[in-house]
Amino acid sequence: MSDPIAEVFEAQRDRLRAVAYRMLGSHADAEDVVQEAWLRLTRQDTDTIHNLAGWLTTVVGRISLDVLRSRQTHPQVSYDELVVTVDDGPVPEETAALADSVGLALLVVLESLGPSERLAFVLHDLFAVPFDEIGQILGKSTGATKMLASRARRKVQAPGQPTTAGPQQREVVRAFLAAARDGDFESLLQILHPDVKLTIDTPGGEVILLGATKVAPNVRLSSGGVMGVREVLVNGLPGIVAWRPDGTPLSVLAFTVVDNRIVRMLAVANPATLAKLDLPEPV
Repeated sequence: MSDPIAEVFEAQRDRLRAVAYRMLGSHADAEDVVQEAWLRLTRQDTDTIHNLAGWLTTVVGRISLDVLRSRQTHPQVSYDELVVTVDDGPVPEETAALADSVGLALLVVLESLGPSERLAFVLHDLFAVPFDEIGQILGKSTGATKMLASRARRKVQAPGQPTTAGPQQREVVRAFLAAARDGDFESLLQILHPDVKLTIDTPGGEVILLGATKVAPNVRLSSGGVMGVREVLVNGLPGIVAWRPDGTPLSVLAFTVVDNRIVRMLAVANPATLAKLDLPEPV
């Protein structure tokens, strides 16, 4: 015998997963949030729910908000979800649209928002949830929620925000590669933003370096340890893959470029993570 509540939930699952993903930037976390929402629904007296779709959105929003707030003290990067593709020039229109909506470029911008701002922006601007319902999740008035969304919108649309890979971004990455190969410390300092953040996935765990003077000495590409380097897109952002002389992948790097300077770098140097990624062949 069919369960009408389960059927409604399954009909809403894709939308709920999309809400959670845009809040959290991780498919795995989004799945966990949706599953938790289902568990809460099974414990709820459904006769008291007048709008099941709205109730589920509220629950997913609240759970995602809790996850975001916990991340402020335990930040994380979902390395296994990186999508690496060959960079053959301009990004195809459909790929650019995907990157703009769910890729690292937008997620980098959303990370600059506080949890409440992010919730207000995602739910209202991306999923058209009314401000009064968002206000109930946040425990704020409708007016205060509108102000949060407006502030978030200004930050997202502000000039100088990171974009997907374009000609200027690629040129900055190529200049970085040349300086890194030559060990040109001064040129690296010009290319890196003074407050650049480098996050590295290593076999021993995540390592974070802050500031150009700390990052520059750690990005030299020794010719003896690198067989080849290939330009790629990493979730829509300009990036590179480097290989060892024996043909095994050495690292994957993704770059966030703002105003012709690198403001953020993500480096995957953990062989276990690299083995899970679908990487192009060495050139």
